[in-house]
Order: sequence, then structure tokens, then C-alpha cells
Amino acid sequence: MENFTNETLDTTKLPKFEEVQFTALQATYWKVMLINKSIVFSILAIGLFFVFYKIDEILEFKLQTFFVFIFLIFLTILLSRISFKKKGFAFRNHDVIYRSGIIATNTIVIPYNRVQHVALHEGLISRYFGLAKIEIFTAGGSSSDIEIPGIAKNEAENIKQLLMGKIQKQL
Repeated sequence: MENFTNETLDTTKLPKFEEVQFTALQATYWKVMLINKSIVFSILAIGLFFVFYKIDEILEFKLQTFFVFIFLIFLTILLSRISFKKKGFAFRNHDVIYRSGIIATNTIVIPYNRVQHVALHEGLISRYFGLAKIEIFTAGGSSSDIEIPGIAKNEAENIKQLLMGKIQKQL
């Protein structure tokens, strides 16, 4: 019978994922985000216009609502820009890392041996800019899955092939 050992690891000497050089999303993905937000806010503005048209309330209420709407647009764009700047990904020998977040930074590290499925998606606007999104599905369920948007389509296809190759090696 083998002797069981369970030695303590020196956590100060473990590799740090924070030192990894993350790849930023494609700059044109910011345009895709802006176009998507513009579509949503345009629909909301049209709806707000019809509400204002039907309501015979005081002008002051309409002005206040209009300024709140403009402030929400500004805040949404600002937070989206900060979020865009903080997103990044990295592929290492044994795992994939994805970082995102505005106030709190979320970092997901997925070992390749946990990857079960990989999907590549192109939205209508993303396709126009030559971008795609990689979705990596794991055995851990949706909380451990990641979506990496804003990748050049040819690079996304290469990443998908890399991940599929890693999955095939484990079978």
C-alpha cells in the first residue's frame, strides 16, 4: 500500500493569473456596442415620444423625464466604455482566462480538460464588422461558461479549432 502524503503548498510561489498578458477585444467591437445601444435607446425614445404625445401633462414633467432619459443614455455609454476597456482574454498551455467587470473585476479560468463544447456566433452587426463571439461551455454549468465577444472572425475560428483540438486530445 502506498503512503499517502498531503503536503502544504507555498501559495506565494504559485503562478499568478494576474500577471498574464490579456488580449483586448477588437476596437471595432466598441462600434458594435454603440450601434446596439443606439437601437435600444431609439426604440425607447420613440415610445417616450408617443407617451408624451398622448399625455397632456405639464411641460415641466416632460422636460424632467427627457433629461432623466438623456442622463441614462450618458451613464449607459460611460459604463459600457469602462466595461469594454476592462474585458480581456488569454489562452495559456492548460487553460483559458476571461476577465470582465466594471466595479468588481471577474476573472474566470477554465482548464481545457473542463471544456465540453465550443460555439462561434456572429450577430448581424458584428458580422458587418468582421467580428464573432466564442462561447466556451464547461461541465460546471452556465456559471462557469464564458462568452468572449469582439474577436476578429478568423481569430475566433482559430481559437475554436484550438479548443476543439484540446477537447479531442482528452477523449
